[in-house]
Amino acid sequence: MTYPKLSLLAGQDRRLRAGHPWVYSNELKMDAAAKALEPGTPVQLANAAGKAMAVAQFNPHSLIAARVLSRNQDVTIDVAFLERRLGRALRLRERLHDQPYYRLVHAEADGLPGLVIDRFGGALVVQANSAGMDRLKPFLLDAIEQVLETDLVIFKNDSPARTREGLELGVDVVKGEIDGPIQLLENGLTFFADPLNGQKTGWYFDQRENRAFATRLAKGERVLDLFSYGGGFGITALAAGASEALAIDRSEGALALAKMAAEQNGVDDRLTLAREEGFAALERLAGEKQRFGLVVADPPSFVKSKRELKSGLKGYRKLARAAASLVRPEGCLMIASCSHNVPIDQFRDEARKGLSDAGRGGRLLHQSGASADHPSHPMLPESAYLKCLVYMLD
Repeated sequence: MTYPKLSLLAGQDRRLRAGHPWVYSNELKMDAAAKALEPGTPVQLANAAGKAMAVAQFNPHSLIAARVLSRNQDVTIDVAFLERRLGRALRLRERLHDQPYYRLVHAEADGLPGLVIDRFGGALVVQANSAGMDRLKPFLLDAIEQVLETDLVIFKNDSPARTREGLELGVDVVKGEIDGPIQLLENGLTFFADPLNGQKTGWYFDQRENRAFATRLAKGERVLDLFSYGGGFGITALAAGASEALAIDRSEGALALAKMAAEQNGVDDRLTLAREEGFAALERLAGEKQRFGLVVADPPSFVKSKRELKSGLKGYRKLARAAASLVRPEGCLMIASCSHNVPIDQFRDEARKGLSDAGRGGRLLHQSGASADHPSHPMLPESAYLKCLVYMLD
């Protein structure tokens, strides 16, 4: 297949040569022909001397103008190409997990930029967050049918990332029927996801291994699961022997999922649910002088763009201070950030400052990222978005 050729400006091919999967608009020769291409068009990228370097998906209206699909300049982007990439992603997940509940495709790290697929048994929830992947939707559906047996396929295309790509938002059930939450298995427990109305794809598989680690600290303890969503941390802690758990979230729908999961796992008698904004809950609990053996603070992103970094870092410091004040002596605090714009060293520094503000000393027990089914691209730090810190406090 012959694709339109786009040239990088002189001296602007260093990152691409080094393996970076993105090319920015200011690195390309954006002439009239390039600007006339439809968003998502596959193109051949060449250096200023005309040497072909990669095949990419191009969007003339986006800052990230080209997203690399292959370094093979002769590749054809078709159903067979997508089958190969999906098959490779599936084989990796089957090595990691013995049950079909995981992130199947993690965008650039799986060679499918802008594409996210979470698997819930026979159900797939797909997010096409780039113009290129949105354009490939018909091919993608065919490839899925060839690689996997599915009963339900949902395109959950409501991410803000689509707005930046100039794409419409919406949720579309393209195969099967759904009339409520769907079940998933994680760490030997049953939870529920709401792929139609819930956050992201309906569940956060990225915290699976961090939830498992938290169980080692939960036995016999009171647990606070702040920004709980579907109760993942709190219910996992209860199943591991926590004496009681308080799950707080501002979403009524999220707490309904947590209630269903608690009942399914037989721990509902030890779980209290509270609909409340996170920082307001921290202030209330501090006023009540409540203390917990394990506090988990896993908030939504505080930094959605680089211009929000300064204010977002202050938010993480404030969260660490407030959460630490609720931890009993020799208890533990787990604090996380899913903001890809926040470097791990800065997140760790703000958490440390927050502990100091709370007058708490301690030690860092554990530092981690997302579960292994969320691999990161070695040349794309943004793909290693999740940061998780666990402290034992004096």
